[in-house]
Amino acid sequence: MNRRCKEALFMKTRLKATALLAGAFCCLLLPGGCADKPSESMAPDPIRIGVTLYRQSDTFISLLASNLLDCAKARETQDNVKITLNILDGTGNQGTQNEQVDRFLAQGYDAICVNEVDRTAASVIIDKARAADIPVIFFNREPVGEDMQRWQNVYYVGSDPREAGGMQGRIVVDLYDENPASVDRNGDGRIQYVILEGEPGHQDATLRTESCIAALTSAGVDIEKLASEPANWQRAQASAKMAQWLTDAQLRDRIEVVFCNNDDMALGAIDAYRAAEIPELPVIVGIDATPPALLAIQDGSLAGTVRNDAQGQAQAIFDLAYALSTGANPQEAVPMLDGQYVWAPHSIVTIGNVMQEYG
Repeated sequence: MNRRCKEALFMKTRLKATALLAGAFCCLLLPGGCADKPSESMAPDPIRIGVTLYRQSDTFISLLASNLLDCAKARETQDNVKITLNILDGTGNQGTQNEQVDRFLAQGYDAICVNEVDRTAASVIIDKARAADIPVIFFNREPVGEDMQRWQNVYYVGSDPREAGGMQGRIVVDLYDENPASVDRNGDGRIQYVILEGEPGHQDATLRTESCIAALTSAGVDIEKLASEPANWQRAQASAKMAQWLTDAQLRDRIEVVFCNNDDMALGAIDAYRAAEIPELPVIVGIDATPPALLAIQDGSLAGTVRNDAQGQAQAIFDLAYALSTGANPQEAVPMLDGQYVWAPHSIVTIGNVMQEYG
């Protein structure tokens, strides 16, 4: 039983006792006893949910946050309740995010949702939340398994990076199978590629990269890695890294595929080609299916992406937080919940389906 439920039970018991005493006192004073009167309804306290983001400037995270707000507004209307959804930007600083979590806990929020700056910091957050009896939902950046086991009121909502990477690789395999020359442009029988990765050591970056390459090798496609650089999920950094590669004429002319761990970096790679005034782009693929990436698929500059369901994840995050705040059953609120985890499925987006599904 969380803090809100305990408080509600205490208030219910206290109000009942007070009403009984008042009724007895009324009957003692008035000769005719007490006439029944309707009691005034007490407006419920607002549900307060705190959200802290690793970096709100991240396009996918910003989209997810916007969807969270939509979920809260819809539930307010549906249940006729007041919901305070306080979304804060961690600005890529774990110290800042820790302070934000501390404020949520000190102010007695009903649930907190954390998109970690550093996934190894989860244990500290979990221990503080457990001491305050306030449930925690991590999202988008998965804590290590040992930390998830520290308390039963800890949950994670996200997607499988292995699945995302595998689907990204599948996009290139399908293009190659359909028309080898569209990918293997120098005709040497192998695909030369570069990779723009997320943060060094970040689990999703590592697993997306590994699974992407594994998809090609398992399909029997001969590949050659030319270069890889971290661009920390950011479009500007990816553009700068790609621009450096393009200054090397020998490397530039050999790049046939640019794998990017997310769409922002894929768009950064496209920016670099355009800035260098190179008209023919290699095959560039991303992950997330953000609105700018979908537009890039439509104009032909992005070969494809993997949909990371921001709306579905936001709905699961909010439904979990709301259920935990009100004492409802989390499993009934989020049927996809598997123990402490909610895994959102991915899907491939290319020119073949972008207009039908997302146009």
